[in-house]
Amino acid sequence: MRKTVMLTKKIGETPLEALTDWKARHPRYKDVPASYAGRLDPMASGKLLVLLGEECKRQTEYTKLDKTYEIEVLLDIGSDTGDILGIVEASKCETTITKIAAKAVLQTEVGTHTIPYPIYSSKTVNGKPLFLYALEGTLDTIELPTHEETIHRIVLKGLRTVSNTTLKERIETLLALAPVSTEPSKALGADFRIVDVRRSWAKVFEAERQYEILKLKVECGSGTYMRSLAGRIGKRLGTRALALSIRRTKIKR
Repeated sequence: MRKTVMLTKKIGETPLEALTDWKARHPRYKDVPASYAGRLDPMASGKLLVLLGEECKRQTEYTKLDKTYEIEVLLDIGSDTGDILGIVEASKCETTITKIAAKAVLQTEVGTHTIPYPIYSSKTVNGKPLFLYALEGTLDTIELPTHEETIHRIVLKGLRTVSNTTLKERIETLLALAPVSTEPSKALGADFRIVDVRRSWAKVFEAERQYEILKLKVECGSGTYMRSLAGRIGKRLGTRALALSIRRTKIKR
């Protein structure tokens, strides 16, 4: 009997759906307890390590493992979630950047930093996840918790410019993959607010313009949010930014 299994989560698939699909194809594990050694956001894809049976008791050890991601950072558009599945807003500026300037900015993110948790995350405060405070509009009633994030290395893999039309086509394709949430705890943000999200994107696409996208390879410690990293990169460049795509390519064991 396996102790762990490495799944590949698809865009728009929840970790639970990925696990359920695997168990359906491996019926001997149907009733075996399972836990995740680090989740992935709905619109992220890639490696998902699952612990099985007695190995679940070692979850804390596994969640400390370093990880590698490939991400795309879209400049001049930000969202309240840090990725495309949020309420978006475009910057008035139209950022242009050279590879040399991009590499200099990326280098400032290398190291260990104390970072606030994303407001749309499952981190709990007083027994309630942050995303519920965000949806209720009650974030001002709590102190936003922080944690340490360590980035070992960031490599600029590419820098390209896309047209408004090209970006629109891609966003529409990705949003069509967004999951439907049936969890009672997420009733307030049913279906990830997809109607409002699409409406905000439609407003962004009213203006004819171009956007720059950075393609990055990120080697980091556990608990590092790529959505937060994308936003920080944008801020350092004097604009907004979000994670257009997130793919976990490696979990170091």
